[in-house]
Amino acid sequence: MRIDPEIKLDFNDVLICPKRSTLASRKEVDLSREFTFRHSPLTYNCVPVMASNMDTSGTFEIAKVAGEYNLLTCLHKFYQVEDYAKENFFKNVVVTTGTSEEDFNKVAKIMAKFGDKLPMICVDVANGYTEAFLGFIKRMRTAYPEKILIAGNVVTGDMTQELILAGADIIKVGIGPGSACTTRMMTGVGYPQLSAIIECADAAHGLGGHIIADGGCRESGDVAKAFAGGADFVMLGGMFAGHDESGGELIEENGKQFKLFYGMSSDTAMHKYYGGVAHYRASEGATMRVPYRGPVEETIKSVLGGLRSACTYVGASKLKHLTKRTTFVRKMR
Repeated sequence: MRIDPEIKLDFNDVLICPKRSTLASRKEVDLSREFTFRHSPLTYNCVPVMASNMDTSGTFEIAKVAGEYNLLTCLHKFYQVEDYAKENFFKNVVVTTGTSEEDFNKVAKIMAKFGDKLPMICVDVANGYTEAFLGFIKRMRTAYPEKILIAGNVVTGDMTQELILAGADIIKVGIGPGSACTTRMMTGVGYPQLSAIIECADAAHGLGGHIIADGGCRESGDVAKAFAGGADFVMLGGMFAGHDESGGELIEENGKQFKLFYGMSSDTAMHKYYGGVAHYRASEGATMRVPYRGPVEETIKSVLGGLRSACTYVGASKLKHLTKRTTFVRKMR
């Protein structure tokens, strides 16, 4: 056992210090980025905000609206091949998979039919530190040498580098920061999210890789802080929940409307997709009701507006310049 004496920070521990700016309007800020990758030969241009691969946010309905704003959507991994066949909208859509043989075979079927429209694959597990996961990433890179491969989740620089060297282009960063995740409470495992972003971004960028900040953003200011900390992409779950296009049951109580929002390791999700919680594990996700929020378009506009405003406060005319223009100020508690 040892204790790391260095201070580690979450989003609510800091603020972004304003700086002199030549920008006269938020309209002058360019939020789009063009990415090249360590392994995939593809280039990709988007506004790098992503809907999370939870079944309450990673839906085709969310994707249709997000795509109009050039945002991405990581579809949840429980969509079947026939679900993709029903759709004709694949702009900025990411296929998500687990690591079982059944998962591998399902991705193969999806790619065989729709691969020309789907350049990204996200391999998603709760614990990205296992040898089996590393081996699966190598297998996926061999099977899909031209695809943009996302892998996660991890929170430290060493495993970020391992996964990039194994074949991943983008690493998903975050263990336990999400509002519907109870991993930290159930296991005691985690890492303050802003510090995880800073450290993993540094490790990834040194190898020509990228990272996604996954979890912990509860308002648009947190999204700005994630990008300011060095994230290339920011993934949102709870912020995209509760809308018309979100998954989750609509509930009315005392004249007010709510939608269910839950973690993918929650009792709710495991009963829905696996028939219950396996005897050898515990639930690591919460189920909650979030106020019904109407169309997701309004939330997208709010997030992007806040992000543009943050850029103007520090004089960043492009989103990719935000981290270079950022000085974080620690808040006193």
